Amino acid sequence: MDLKQLEYFVRVAELGSFTRASIALDIAQPALSRQVRLLEVELRQSLLTRTGRGAIPTEAGKLLLKHGRGILHQVDVAREELGAVRGGLAGRVSIGLPPSLSKLITVPLTQAFRQQLPHAQLTLTEGFSILMQEGLRVGNLDLAVLYNSERSPELETITLRTEELVLISPRTSARAGAAARSGSGKRQPIALAEVARLPLILPSRPNAFRILIEGELIAIGCKPQLALEVDGLNAILSLVREGMGHAVLPSYTLSNAEDPGHFTLRSIRSPRIMSELMLVRSSRRASTDTQKKAIELVKSVVIEAIKPYN
Repeated sequence: MDLKQLEYFVRVAELGSFTRASIALDIAQPALSRQVRLLEVELRQSLLTRTGRGAIPTEAGKLLLKHGRGILHQVDVAREELGAVRGGLAGRVSIGLPPSLSKLITVPLTQAFRQQLPHAQLTLTEGFSILMQEGLRVGNLDLAVLYNSERSPELETITLRTEELVLISPRTSARAGAAARSGSGKRQPIALAEVARLPLILPSRPNAFRILIEGELIAIGCKPQLALEVDGLNAILSLVREGMGHAVLPSYTLSNAEDPGHFTLRSIRSPRIMSELMLVRSSRRASTDTQKKAIELVKSVVIEAIKPYN
């Protein structure tokens, strides 16, 4: 089996189009189609169903896609380890970041990466936990920073921090502003049962925060008063700022806001809502030396970035 043909097939299957794959691979589309066809002939299997809208893997194609990703990953690992023999860590590391943290750590993480892994290539992707978990499984991501990641034999997890979620409200809110301000935009704690009576702007399921918040409310016999379901962090903050409702998120989420002074924060008590921030990788693929170094960089950068919000 020709590795180049396998790479071409994987890219077409992932992108769902010969046209898009030819652009990504910088190869003429007729040549790409010919190489994929030669692979099909060799394997005596139809791997892709060509349609007017693109290309869809057949059952045989789905099986080869699963194995092909692993094969190509192992080839990359071998190349990196051979390169390390010559001196210096190299290779590519793809890291997924949650929207609540990406703005806070993208710059310091990139700077640390360039300083300590100058010969390696860093790819950063922003996304919600459920999508990043899938990216880890299929091999699109090497590492991901996730909230409350599921415990699974397929995933290795490192807890970076256990933190409490807070109520984020517009500064002009009358209901959230009933208590006296305690300084720096913070107000007196609020009981979780009282939070349940506020109009909340929450992400849709299966967002990790949504599941956690609803679970804690159910435990005290309450359910959220859902004002809006919004799956964009900046959109949630914009709606809160305009008085459309309240959010329940980590305090450092306001690092994404253009003017944090438009918001107030209140600790939630009776009980607190505690969330785990985790660094996750797939246990199915071996870690390269570059990835091991990247894990240490992510741990130190994340912990340092959120330290002021303790």
